[in-house]
Amino acid sequence: MEKHCLILAHNYQRPEIQDIADFVGDSLDLARKAKSANTECILFCGVDFMAETAAILNQDKKVVVPNTNAKCPMAAMLQKRTLIEAKKAHPDAAVMLYVNTSAEAKAEADVVCTSANAIEVARAIPEKKILFGPDENLVHYVSKRVREKEFIPVPPHGYCIVHKKLIVMDSIHHLLAEHPDAVVFAHPECNPDIQEAAHYILSTNGMVAKAKELPNKKFIIATESGLLHRLQREIPGKRFYGISGAICAAMKTNTLGDVYRALVEMRPIVAVQPEIAERACKSIDRMLAISG
Repeated sequence: MEKHCLILAHNYQRPEIQDIADFVGDSLDLARKAKSANTECILFCGVDFMAETAAILNQDKKVVVPNTNAKCPMAAMLQKRTLIEAKKAHPDAAVMLYVNTSAEAKAEADVVCTSANAIEVARAIPEKKILFGPDENLVHYVSKRVREKEFIPVPPHGYCIVHKKLIVMDSIHHLLAEHPDAVVFAHPECNPDIQEAAHYILSTNGMVAKAKELPNKKFIIATESGLLHRLQREIPGKRFYGISGAICAAMKTNTLGDVYRALVEMRPIVAVQPEIAERACKSIDRMLAISG
């Protein structure tokens, strides 16, 4: 029986999954696509918090995932109890959370953001003090550009394993030695030294757009390796050099076989408790309103 199911895939998914998806993008674009979905179901190829976000925005639709083992380690670093304790310690602070968080955490937030719109969202918040997590490097990136506000990282040292531990300056220096004319793109989740060395700090979709815009022909891509497939597919006339070993095991958990089984069986289904979904939806909707 034919099923009307929208297949969404993150930029870090395996190439073969990107190739069969109806839409490939970053967290912000995928949230927008999920919000405007007019299909009976959504198959979300990413990690757990992304599928939860789609389910929160589409409580009247069936949201399925290829594999329930695709869980983001960084999202797990911010527990609900940690956030509640931080809110009690800083009652005058707004809570802005990276979209890379659980539904339970989002339910405690005033607004969420992505790497693409974090600066815009931070500036739109009226409060001068902001609890922001879980990625410490993203907090660093935003705080340097929104200096009129105080940012308190929650937890103090949250991070993305790939961007913090697998993407290091030695790799950047090695690639620049081989390709001195290359433009360096870094994700805001990268460590501060790499952010400072980069020509541009961008979200994954931002990297795609900027590579299309610039006349340069060579680019060093300091983010998870999955983005290289999309860059090479959409911009075949340019060269892209990734960081060796910059692979997110969670993102690569999903396989094409998992996708096929999920479409045939229409499971595993992503379920978020209605009360949590209702509260979390407010923080997501606020982000979408700020970002147009």
